[in-house]
Amino acid sequence: MASRSRAHADTGTKLEQNLHVFQSDHFDADAFVQSKCHSLNEKEIRQLCSYLLDLKRASAEEMRRSVYANYTAFIRTSKEISDLEGELSSMKNLLSTQATLIHGLAEGVHIDSLSDVVPESTLDRSSTDEFREPSDLEKWLTEFPDHLDVLLAERRVDEALLSLDEGERVASEAKEKKTLGHAVLLSLQTAIAERRQKLADQLAEIACQPSTRGAELRAAILALKKLGDGPRAHSLLLNAHYQKYQFNMKNLRPSSTSYGGAYTAALSQLVFSGIAQAATDSLAIFGKEPAYTSELVMWSTKQIEAFALLVKRHALTSSAAAGGLRDAAECVQIALGHCSLLEARGLALCPVLLKLFRPSVEQALDANLKRIEESTAALAAADDWELTHPPSVTRTSGRPVGTVLGSTGAYQHKLSSSAHRFNLMVQDFFEDVGPLLSMQLGGKALEGLFQVFNAYVNTLIRALPGSMEEEASFEDSGNKIVRMAETEAQQIALLANASLLADELLPCAAMKLAPLANHKDDLQRRASDRQSRHPEQREWKKRLVNSVDRLKDSFCQQHALDLIFTEEGDSHLTAEMYINMEGNADEIEWFPSLIFQELYVKLNRMAAIAADMFVGRERFAILLLMRLTETVILWLSQDQSFWDDIEEGPKPLGHLGLQQFYLDMKFVTCFASQGRYLSRNLLRVVNDIISKAMSAFAATGMDPYSVLPDDDWFTDIAQDAMERLSGKPKVATGERDLNSPTASVSAQSMSSVRSHGSY
Repeated sequence: MASRSRAHADTGTKLEQNLHVFQSDHFDADAFVQSKCHSLNEKEIRQLCSYLLDLKRASAEEMRRSVYANYTAFIRTSKEISDLEGELSSMKNLLSTQATLIHGLAEGVHIDSLSDVVPESTLDRSSTDEFREPSDLEKWLTEFPDHLDVLLAERRVDEALLSLDEGERVASEAKEKKTLGHAVLLSLQTAIAERRQKLADQLAEIACQPSTRGAELRAAILALKKLGDGPRAHSLLLNAHYQKYQFNMKNLRPSSTSYGGAYTAALSQLVFSGIAQAATDSLAIFGKEPAYTSELVMWSTKQIEAFALLVKRHALTSSAAAGGLRDAAECVQIALGHCSLLEARGLALCPVLLKLFRPSVEQALDANLKRIEESTAALAAADDWELTHPPSVTRTSGRPVGTVLGSTGAYQHKLSSSAHRFNLMVQDFFEDVGPLLSMQLGGKALEGLFQVFNAYVNTLIRALPGSMEEEASFEDSGNKIVRMAETEAQQIALLANASLLADELLPCAAMKLAPLANHKDDLQRRASDRQSRHPEQREWKKRLVNSVDRLKDSFCQQHALDLIFTEEGDSHLTAEMYINMEGNADEIEWFPSLIFQELYVKLNRMAAIAADMFVGRERFAILLLMRLTETVILWLSQDQSFWDDIEEGPKPLGHLGLQQFYLDMKFVTCFASQGRYLSRNLLRVVNDIISKAMSAFAATGMDPYSVLPDDDWFTDIAQDAMERLSGKPKVATGERDLNSPTASVSAQSMSSVRSHGSY
């Protein structure tokens, strides 16, 4: 985690440094382009454009991450600012009302104090006004409160709003022109405020009733907004939609036998349609004002959290615990499908939903992988390690199990029973990984599957005879009971299982984790493009192959030890077998030593078995035989006791021992070349061994080249030995086949030996 944080910090620092030139207030775009492009050719200009595009994408991604990381705090702050503005507005209205009341009371007292002294002219005018008709304004002032009461009683909202607006206009003009006494104006303002509050309460009551639907709800909310109580109106709108879908959810009753996908679909339809309608109404009535948009996002997030809790409780938890990745994935896909429809209304809430569902899907993923591992291990305990074609089982994709698409069309490979089961479960596993990509769980799926495959390889290693001493290395690998692979054919079958899974079947299935290509693309080109576009999958396949190499090494080590050592622990390959050859050369029948004869016979036998098991994958068989040959020769090269006896023993290496030793090494290079598994490393080691033996002989004071026959002599004996040991008839003319792979080996190996220098 610390390294990841440091990497993220380094990336951010690098991005900041790259963008520093653009942050200056005096940045000149023309001068910047001119400085970069003045001496650039077309290719360099394209590279610069690509570099700028990368910076643009990196900047946009950094901004997106920053906004998303602080989005909750931003929304909370915006909501608090909105609430504060509303409270300030209420306080302002309250202070204004109190000031008006105080002024009214003061003027009322002043009028009463002057009422005892009324001018005569006023009395005269009053006596004449008793018979004057009231003006239109006076009539309107008298009728206005009653008219508003009638409109409110009849719930004629639009007309009431118009009347209130008219009253506000009259009061404003009267106050400005002083056409009304203060007491009358105060009475008018009080009547307007009381009716406004009464209308607001009526509208709120309408909005809160479950029976209010559609246009009626929107009209009530809009009217309440026009009354100046926007925050309350918006909250009532969201609550109305919440109550609506909550009421509809009463009929949705999940049961223990209900299908999780069906429950999720029904619940998603109710919740997300409610959120979508609330977003539509909010946008239509309140527009994109930040305060209301923020409240909508917070409310929607809260509804999604409650929705996710219900889905996890009634659908995801049970399937995830049982390893039902397909059921869990389907529930998530259904929910994401509904949630993505909100993006058209400006609500990108899929990341929130993914974050909520991720733990459950991870649990299902882990349980699914554990089930694959345990099921495969159980089958390995009874596997007879006989390769067969896959059973006639068809997956949901329509192709039979084990079918692989290649350049030659569809063909089937042979595996043992446990490997067939492993492959079937893996193929089904990758059929269910759709939502894992959007949750960024593709890497976790690949890593988990690698661990499961690695555990299966450990099981195959334990199936090799003589490998029980390595049991301590696999304490964490699960079930240790496994049926031994007694015969060479069964042991090679272990390698066939692992290599086919690692090289073809698992990587082919893992391609489903790659983003889908255009359907117009050719299938084969699409497969190759996926491999080229996704280095993480190439790295994953490399890890699979490396795991198979562990099995291959164990196989070769075990067979090499069987060749070199007897059952009692004595070595078949000792220095005495060469040192003690001195005597009558005429009595010696020159032939390769017994251990190398057995190596050749074993390799021929394994090659015949592998030819049937590795159809279409002959290269793996060749590499296996190459590795086994190298293991034996490397052991000889690194056996210090052997070379101590050769170089410093009580008896020096004689010319007959050197001749036999050279013949054995020549025999190895000949049959390795004939079998096409003479690697450069093997040839190098053989040459080094020969050089060490010749150096030991030269230390006695004799020239090794003076006692060794011509190179053709060794080649003829090696060729004759291969024919006799393999049961092949000799060439009728007695001459070697010039087209044989061994024709060029002798010259190559001998020249390599002599090129090591003089002795």
